[in-house]
Amino acid sequence: MYTKKLMIAALTVVVAGSMLLSGCGQKDSKATEAPKEGAKYKFRLAESNPAEHPVTLGDKKFAELVAARSNGRISIDVFPGAQLGEEKAVLEQVQLGAIEFTRVSSSPLGEFNKQMSVFSLPYIFDSEEHMWKFLNGEMGEKMLNDLQPSRMKGLAYYTAGARSFYSLKPLAGIDSLKGLKIRVMQNKINMEMVAALGASATPMPAGEIFSALQTGVIDGAENNYPTFVAQNHYQSAKHFILDAHQRIPEVLLISKVAWDKLSPDDQKLIKQAALDSVAYQREVWAKTEKEAEDKIRANGVTITEVKDLKPWQAAVKPVIEKYGADYKDVLDSIDKARK
Repeated sequence: MYTKKLMIAALTVVVAGSMLLSGCGQKDSKATEAPKEGAKYKFRLAESNPAEHPVTLGDKKFAELVAARSNGRISIDVFPGAQLGEEKAVLEQVQLGAIEFTRVSSSPLGEFNKQMSVFSLPYIFDSEEHMWKFLNGEMGEKMLNDLQPSRMKGLAYYTAGARSFYSLKPLAGIDSLKGLKIRVMQNKINMEMVAALGASATPMPAGEIFSALQTGVIDGAENNYPTFVAQNHYQSAKHFILDAHQRIPEVLLISKVAWDKLSPDDQKLIKQAALDSVAYQREVWAKTEKEAEDKIRANGVTITEVKDLKPWQAAVKPVIEKYGADYKDVLDSIDKARK
């Protein structure tokens, strides 16, 4: 009898203990179901421009917005001055996921998405406003997304202003270019564009332009105001003509490897931060451009405005016709953006 009572008591303790443990388990389960804090990330952004360049300042604004909106959970360190390598090497690292972000000119991206090369065609945009209407449209966004098969994703465009010609010799109009040796990027379209305008295209690395102008190896080159000043080309080339033959936007990129690791909410946060940094980047570009213009005027550079672009556009028409078929859909969208 005693043994039977003892067994019943023991069984009661076991059941009670089991219920207690079960209750504790339920509480632990509820605790684990509580919302988790988002994953923390520390990313790098490679930039080839100097720290105070208006494009680099756009990168930094993007990083600030991401940090603020994620409460510091996602940090992006910007490395200016090509600290992480030149554009081509960086793009390879971005594809591998070794570097998470970079900012590059849209020009070399033509190697990964052919449509990006459309920006090399001359006089396709009537103005900065026309360009942004296109970039902010459906085709502009599609071109960013179409980089994904190359293991990177475009997030946003930044402005790089308009490229125009400058020279050691006076530039009064299109006829002034005839016979001049003009440095261009090593790009078929650029070389044929300069030849169509009557000049002699002379491809060379950007770092050699300053000495080539000083020694007369070239008569001139082409670029925007801020670069003209930053590279000190205004010290030799005292004539600048505002023909605005190209508007080649910059592109802010993320590695597809990094993008795919992010949650949908973090993807949305980063994409929106990139888009929201554009207004600031355009603002600092405009400010820098004005400061550069004031500086070159103060240093005796003659600036000539082109009042009629028709002769320039007519001269390069064969170039447009030769390459335009490759970009028909994009050029149609650019044309529609005029309306």
